[in-house]
Amino acid sequence: MSSSRLDRLQFLLDKEKFADSEWENRGLNPSGSDLCDYMETKFNSCLSSLIGLIEINSSEKILKKELAKGLNSFDKFNFDTEEKEFICDTFYEISKIIQVDFKNELNKWLYGSLLIYIFKVSNFFRGKEKIIEILSQNCTKCESNLETFILSKEDSILDSDFLIVRCKSCREFNLLDNGPNVKQLRFGDYELVEQLPKSNYDLDGAKIRLKQIQFFRK
Repeated sequence: MSSSRLDRLQFLLDKEKFADSEWENRGLNPSGSDLCDYMETKFNSCLSSLIGLIEINSSEKILKKELAKGLNSFDKFNFDTEEKEFICDTFYEISKIIQVDFKNELNKWLYGSLLIYIFKVSNFFRGKEKIIEILSQNCTKCESNLETFILSKEDSILDSDFLIVRCKSCREFNLLDNGPNVKQLRFGDYELVEQLPKSNYDLDGAKIRLKQIQFFRK
């Protein structure tokens, strides 16, 4: 398990996390190169520290403390909304790799304590989504969990479409098959790229379409 975490952290460390293409994938214009370099340096420092801690089998508490240290090294008032959301998404990605619950810390940094309280009250009255099943497969490139949350099923639905999705961690395209009876679902850490109806595609055809997308949308 530690080896897998180390590999994924090293992949993220080596990756140019704030390249122009990464901003464009989010539908945004890239921020200035100086700011992107600053963000890159901050994250790489945090990632290097986490790699060192995992190599000596540090506890979850220590890893979470180091992650919080990395987050708090960013002065949120120096960033616009899109930049702050990008920072939080990247920290969330890291938190999933090292398997610590970091959502409250990210929400507090992004929104502030008062808004978090309001959100919690709102969620209490609205109620939570009921997840009846979680389907999961690993990304073929970075091995992140690509989870699909099943919210409801119906026996009359014979089969769902093939889904071509894009991993949020490494941007690789993957093929998912959620099987029959799925009426309502929610995506995990991936983005939907294309739906392939099984009336038009068998598994081999879906794999061919995946390869086409991987080639033409690099």
